[in-house]
Amino acid sequence: MIDSFKNLGLSENTLKVLKQKGFEEPTPIQKKTIPAVLKGAKDVVGQAQTGTGKTAAFGLPIIELLQERLGVVQTLVLTPTRELAIQVAEEINSLKGKKRLSIVPIYGGQSFDLQLRSLKKGVDIVVGTPGRILDHLRRRTLRLDKISFLVLDEADEMLNMGFLEDVTEIMKSAGLNRRTLLFSATMPQEIRHISKKYMGEHDVLKVSKGQLTIRQTDQIYFEVSPSDKFEALCRIIDIEEEFYGLVFCRTKIDTDTIANHLGERGYDADALHGDLSQGQREKILNKFKKRLINILVATDVAARGLDVQDLTHVINFSLPQDPESYIHRIGRTGRAGKEGNAITFITPEEYRKLQFIKRGAKTDIRKAKLPRVKDVIKTKKTRIRTDLEGIVKKELRLEFLEMSKELLKDIKPENMVAALLQYSFQDVLDERSYTEIADAVVDKKGKTRLFMKQGKRDGLTRKKMIDFVRDKCGVKSGNVRDIQILDKFSFLTLSFHDAEILLSHFKKRKSGQGTLFSKVRKTRK
Repeated sequence: MIDSFKNLGLSENTLKVLKQKGFEEPTPIQKKTIPAVLKGAKDVVGQAQTGTGKTAAFGLPIIELLQERLGVVQTLVLTPTRELAIQVAEEINSLKGKKRLSIVPIYGGQSFDLQLRSLKKGVDIVVGTPGRILDHLRRRTLRLDKISFLVLDEADEMLNMGFLEDVTEIMKSAGLNRRTLLFSATMPQEIRHISKKYMGEHDVLKVSKGQLTIRQTDQIYFEVSPSDKFEALCRIIDIEEEFYGLVFCRTKIDTDTIANHLGERGYDADALHGDLSQGQREKILNKFKKRLINILVATDVAARGLDVQDLTHVINFSLPQDPESYIHRIGRTGRAGKEGNAITFITPEEYRKLQFIKRGAKTDIRKAKLPRVKDVIKTKKTRIRTDLEGIVKKELRLEFLEMSKELLKDIKPENMVAALLQYSFQDVLDERSYTEIADAVVDKKGKTRLFMKQGKRDGLTRKKMIDFVRDKCGVKSGNVRDIQILDKFSFLTLSFHDAEILLSHFKKRKSGQGTLFSKVRKTRK
């Protein structure tokens, strides 16, 4: 099916990479975008949801068209969040194959000096968030006058987060000879305005959302502290009579770490990530499909195109970035009319993000309690009995039969069996061998308390505050709660989502200028 990609005009090098990564056939947005960028000269506006393969849709043709080691930034990809910037940079890097291109993510919260050193070395593709990219432009540490491509990824989300002014300023700074590729799930008026004012003649490529379905899958989540995640994973595996599943992690390092720890515990596990060669990948997948290993720890990118039947579990060791990713992950279990199990671990800080995923995926993810140690031991006792009965039914080896006769001459059978069990399974069946997992304290209110650097002295009233927040960020009046206006400053409470929009809109713009809003820090007693 890789021929489908060949028909889009991609090179043999790229086709080889796609085959190694497990891509089978292009998604609808890839079918439309790749040839439009490769063979055309126009700008592109693509309307498609998250999780439809947009990164490869623009990344593959850009890789094909860029020159190697040119010594200047040739492409800028703008993303709304640092997480997405990292994800997009990693995926483009995994798609380049042998082509000598340097791809670097640049985002707020990362060392500015580190970014500066990377830029000075020479970068071909920069993937960044608007705020940090603008910082570099203003300091003249990043130049966009010679770029060939400017990509706006998830433009509507950047709009929602208050990045409109930053994006337009960046577009003004970009070279006139560039091609602009804009991708957005929706097309609000502001996005249409950007396309008309700052883009040249462009093709509009629309892809219907399509129905992402969740098969017969029992979806549950556990609240655990980050330090208890691994123990929780082991407990889930242990409680099942027959576990055969995928464990999703966020990074390559995490996959290796978790797989190694599982191996040290005696589990049959291996890791799958983008740094593996094609030969290594195929070897691991064959082992997993033949059930020589029953646990595969993987990243989202590495697991793309993975088709394994009869999985009992999909475990989100790390919470996915968005609802679409969640659906794609858990869709790998519960096939062929069988019920599967999708388990998600969340830390105390991730509760609100889980709610976002639930709403976006339009599904119910119910809370559950981790299995108790007593229940795990009970399951293991049942498994031991089943295994022993299976050995008895087979032909027993003569040397062991003779040894058992000798042992039973002077010892009661029940005492001998007990001694053998103790000798073989003492640690496994001893509650003291298991680590306690404490209950995680999760923030379920989904509210953020904000500090505002204005008060009565500035003429601020309750109505003025509500109107101001509503007009600037589109926050509904009824969503502004617990207003407290003091002489020199004020407080208000918003939902987590609204607070993030507000904070993004009024972020620090110039050196020495303080922010109008900030989060109220919780004090510890």
